[in-house]
Order: sequence, then C-alpha cells, then structure tokens
Amino acid sequence: MTEKTDRWSQDVTEHSDALDLEEDVFTLDDPAKIAASLKRSAEHSHRRKGTPFQSAMSMLTFYINRAGDNLPKDRRDTLEAAKDELRKAFGRETD
Repeated sequence: MTEKTDRWSQDVTEHSDALDLEEDVFTLDDPAKIAASLKRSAEHSHRRKGTPFQSAMSMLTFYINRAGDNLPKDRRDTLEAAKDELRKAFGRETD
C-alpha cells in the first residue's frame, strides 16, 4: 500500500466534513476535556449532517475503531470514558 492509502483515516480525522476538530484532541489525558472539545467542535460546525451529539460521538468512535489494536489499553480506556463524558455533556447519560 502507498503512504496515501495507509493514512486515509488520518486524513478523515483532520479534514472531516463532520467536524473541525481542535488539534490533538484525541491525545488529551482527561476524558472530560476530550468530550468538551468534541462538543464545542460539533456545536460550531456548519458542515455536520447529524445532530451535534451524533457528530461528536461518531468522530470519537471512528477514531477508536480506526486505531484498532494499535491503541494502547490506557488510551482506549481514556477514550471510552470520553464517550460517557460526551453523553453527560449532551444530557444523554444512561442510568
């Protein structure tokens, strides 16, 4: 594979029509900060197709899924916790 096709997911993350993400959002250590950043990006985007919640959650899930087995367990745990924080931020937490 060429470098271009190897990096398509990075290109989607950086140039998605869904959101304009803050730089390095997925490298933050605090799940609440990741969620807050994604929420801000989703609410300010004029290019998203779904609701702000759907767009933010989709981008987070996309990032986790594309990283696959290359994502260390502690990073995956942080990003999975960010999903819970994102639900809270949008008032969609489940009991």
